[in-house]
Amino acid sequence: MNRRLFLKYITFLSGCLAGSSSLPVGLWGSDPVKPSKNNAVRKHAFLGKAREKSRVVQIRNSALLDSNRQVNPAIAQGMINKGMLHLTGEPTPEQAWKSLFTSNDMVGIKVNALGGRQIATHPEVVEAVVSGLKSAGVPEKNIIVWDRLTRELSSAGYSINTSNQGVRCFGTDTGYDPYPEIIGSVGSCFSTIISSQCTALINIPVLKDHDLAGVSLSLKNFYGAIHNPNKYHDNNCDPYVADLNTHPYIKDKLRLVICDAVTMLYHGGPAYKPQWAVDYCAVVLSRDPVAIDRIGAGLIEENRKEKNLPSLKEAGREPLHIATAARKGLGTDDPASIEFVNL
Repeated sequence: MNRRLFLKYITFLSGCLAGSSSLPVGLWGSDPVKPSKNNAVRKHAFLGKAREKSRVVQIRNSALLDSNRQVNPAIAQGMINKGMLHLTGEPTPEQAWKSLFTSNDMVGIKVNALGGRQIATHPEVVEAVVSGLKSAGVPEKNIIVWDRLTRELSSAGYSINTSNQGVRCFGTDTGYDPYPEIIGSVGSCFSTIISSQCTALINIPVLKDHDLAGVSLSLKNFYGAIHNPNKYHDNNCDPYVADLNTHPYIKDKLRLVICDAVTMLYHGGPAYKPQWAVDYCAVVLSRDPVAIDRIGAGLIEENRKEKNLPSLKEAGREPLHIATAARKGLGTDDPASIEFVNL
């Protein structure tokens, strides 16, 4: 134990003796890289002024998948560009990206590779995002595409790169902080990628059902950032998912959510089940992780209803963590406070 940790420990004990009922955030962890404070980034905060709504933008294009069910990179790029324009209100894609990111940012792109190539974040979607970041002046060496396990990234079609050249791509694997952070009901060691390497995060989950949480969208995707996600699946993962996302490593660094909805898995998740998967051919963008999860859950519910499946609530796995996240100030799940732009 070094001097800094010793002083934190003494501070913690003093709080306990004074009757404190909770552990301070960051008791044991390393000092995080601070998120950018520049005005260009801050002016598009997801909730903005009290009267403004959280914007969620959906772009659909049946041409996104070719006859072999491969993603067309040019179509994906066009959809991302269009989504960014409608999300930010900027006149050009380059200005849209510059409104959220700067050349000094170290950007971590959190993907979801757990389900294999058939129900993972598509590399072509990530390539479009990387192109946008580069247009904002973010150097390739300042971009990390990551998930929990390197082998899952490889299985999902990603080229692993751990060098200092170009866009890096790897799993966090054993790269966790040595001491756990305590936040609400969660106590975990965080990936060093978000605790000490990145100043900004882009979350690219997939649109899918989950057999315990109800849905696995943007909020739950950060289970891939901790060393022990298996411990937090009781009670439909509530309040664990919400508590995890309140940590400053996530809450203060998350700039953008782009849901990969090329394929929608409306039942049987999180593993790929072809009998319950549809080609949805969409991307969904927002700066509000709660609002985009509410919209995504609604899309899944609509497809379940069309296929004569019970609602997630009737199935005993209502995604309660979304409402809990809203109560904790992470965004809004109120339809009246969400502006859904469907293009």
